[in-house]
Amino acid sequence: MNPKINILNNNLKKYREEIVNHALYKKLNSVEDIAVMMEHHVYAVWDFMSLLKALQSLLTCTSSPWKPVGDGKIRQLVNSIVLEEESDVDKENTPLSHYEMYIDAMKQCGANTSAIESFVSNVSATNIPMVNDGVDAFLKTTFDVIESNETHKIASAFTFGREDLIPDMFTAIVNEYNTENNLDKFVYYLERHIELDGGEHGPLALELISNLCGDDDNKWKEVEETAIACLVARKKLWDSILADLN
Repeated sequence: MNPKINILNNNLKKYREEIVNHALYKKLNSVEDIAVMMEHHVYAVWDFMSLLKALQSLLTCTSSPWKPVGDGKIRQLVNSIVLEEESDVDKENTPLSHYEMYIDAMKQCGANTSAIESFVSNVSATNIPMVNDGVDAFLKTTFDVIESNETHKIASAFTFGREDLIPDMFTAIVNEYNTENNLDKFVYYLERHIELDGGEHGPLALELISNLCGDDDNKWKEVEETAIACLVARKKLWDSILADLN
């Protein structure tokens, strides 16, 4: 691994710890609390896919007529992540994106999906519908990065702004309240993320960062700044969910 990745991870440690140790997790005391959390968090699941597709559109050819775009190794890295994020399989072995798995999990536990479904129906390149202050601020951070059209920044948001260690915590919480078998789809979603992020996508994403930045110190600096902005935005989203639960 590029030694600059280790330096970067060390510089991000305090920001990650604020999220990993957030008070939100201790407030998820019922299935109803988890449903409220999911109704907010689903927008982060959705915009994660938007970051990934932005990367794919910049680093590979996604239009016809086809042309070989960029570096073959980077294309392989991006497309291999897209394959499993956009067309993985759910508990019943049905091909679905992770966003669609999350929607199914929300419906199973009684969370309201009408707001996010309306949002996705109406969203476009020129229109990001308003949701609430917490979600709107989070999405603005994400789409400011996407609209930069700078691949190393988008890759940073994708790589370091994701849940990282959070799925482990969520899994422990939802397992505790899964007595009536209405959270097993959410458990599967979380466990799938742990499996892919730890075993495949995490290392691939770090390799992508290294390939995009190379020996350009300014790009490494911008990757760190972007990562910090995304982690701060994540904490603020958790703050807003905690405020709703309170």
